[in-house]
Amino acid sequence: MRPIRGVILATVSIVALTQSISVGADIQPVDFTHNAVDAPAPVAGAVFGTGPAVKTGTALCTTATQATANATTDCETSSVGPHNETSIAVNPTDPLNMIGGANDYQLGLNPGGHVSETVLSRAHVTFDGGKTWSMYPVNSSSTYQATGDPALAFDASGRAYYATLGFRFVGPGNAQNPDVLVSTSSDQGRTWNTARVAQGSGVFSSVGDLLDKEYVAAWDSGNAIVTYGDFRLGQKGAFISAKIYSSVTHDGGNSWSTPALISGSLDQAFVSIPAVAADGRIFVAFLNTTDLSTGRDDYEVVEVSPSTGERIAGPTKVATTIDGFTDYPIALGRQTYQDSTFRTWAAGNIATDPTNAAHLAVVWSDMRNSTTPANGNPYIAKTNSDVIVSQSFDRGAHWTPPTSLVLAGDQFMPWGAYDTAGRLRIGMFDRSADAANHMYNYSLATETGSGTLAFTSAAVSTAQSDPTKGNRWFAPTLNPDFPRPTAFIGDYSNIAATAGGGVVAYWTDLRNDVTFAGLTKKGEDAYFAKLS
Repeated sequence: MRPIRGVILATVSIVALTQSISVGADIQPVDFTHNAVDAPAPVAGAVFGTGPAVKTGTALCTTATQATANATTDCETSSVGPHNETSIAVNPTDPLNMIGGANDYQLGLNPGGHVSETVLSRAHVTFDGGKTWSMYPVNSSSTYQATGDPALAFDASGRAYYATLGFRFVGPGNAQNPDVLVSTSSDQGRTWNTARVAQGSGVFSSVGDLLDKEYVAAWDSGNAIVTYGDFRLGQKGAFISAKIYSSVTHDGGNSWSTPALISGSLDQAFVSIPAVAADGRIFVAFLNTTDLSTGRDDYEVVEVSPSTGERIAGPTKVATTIDGFTDYPIALGRQTYQDSTFRTWAAGNIATDPTNAAHLAVVWSDMRNSTTPANGNPYIAKTNSDVIVSQSFDRGAHWTPPTSLVLAGDQFMPWGAYDTAGRLRIGMFDRSADAANHMYNYSLATETGSGTLAFTSAAVSTAQSDPTKGNRWFAPTLNPDFPRPTAFIGDYSNIAATAGGGVVAYWTDLRNDVTFAGLTKKGEDAYFAKLS
């Protein structure tokens, strides 16, 4: 989730389909916060509510055994709802044990037809390499009515770390600005203990600190780091600044250090991802809106201390991302793609090569190979978003010019991971197999050799997903030729390397029908695949 950057230049207005977006004095680009609570409601008119009672350590459900190339990890039937924005980690002490995280929605329908929602992320756990999956509650208390922005990591001893935001509802349509939480499990994802790492302040649209897009990495035994964005808001939620902070633990998540500012003097920073190099050094990548005239961002990298989490080098600019005010069409106030309404952005991640501690890569997607400026109407615009990579061979001091993975249509929300041979793998949503540029596969690009930045790519998903029409969730119709497009598939999905030299992929998939309140359309599920 990334806070709404929904303001551009003073006195400017953008017309996005039927919606006129007036822009105030703030100068952050379009869509600046991204979280599950600031996403559209999965069902029109849904209000925040209370989820079903759960008990940590007790599985809510377990899937049937799946021998197929793709496996769903969702099985909860006590409530119905979408599952999106996925993260996965592999236990280094037991490769058959993996944990996935998602925005898991719990929807309730009362006798009067009113819909309530909670968004409580579950631990999607497999103990048999992905054939069966059980869903475990991460937090069984009523302190938080919603979590989101799931992030998973294992340390070398097999302790799992599950970072999320934590929201408290303060009415049917408002919530306190979220806290950053990290839950830990020492029994392969069955039971969890939750710690608050950082506390937000205020409510949406008020003075306060809106914390957003936390992510976690872990190393050795009992060590982990979480980084996150802090959006300082003024009267009526007016944007003041956006900075990146980090906190570390050295006792398995029982206690965390006081958060340290790591973005330096940059104050338009958001969506940070930490990564641990083979020699234990830690690097954090994030975006910063450096060009306020175009709204384009720069990818920046800092090195932080494994001991304290404090910044020790950088920020160093990697490259400018082509993701500004006029580079994408706009729907519902957010950047999107051709014939679509789901929100998107340039964000990707940083990856570290296990065979060369000095070798890093940052991956993202942007519109450098698309026609810009884009037509603001997605039903007129033709888009060609590509995945972009830059690499460093000197621990982030210098970066190569950006390299595009040139494929037809749109590729977006990429995630990179190096395999045990030092080859960069990139998971991505990929429309190249659909000439209409509508349906996506989840695909994997594999580097032909370490450091070459030459790739082959192939679909991972065995069925295509169509976000442009026929969806049950987040589905306001803006064009009658495209009824019920989904406006939200999450802000990322990801992959993780395995000890055997392959990767696992975990993504938002729209292949299955779902029925809610008598209406059957395509749902959103968290799907898994294992690849060599």
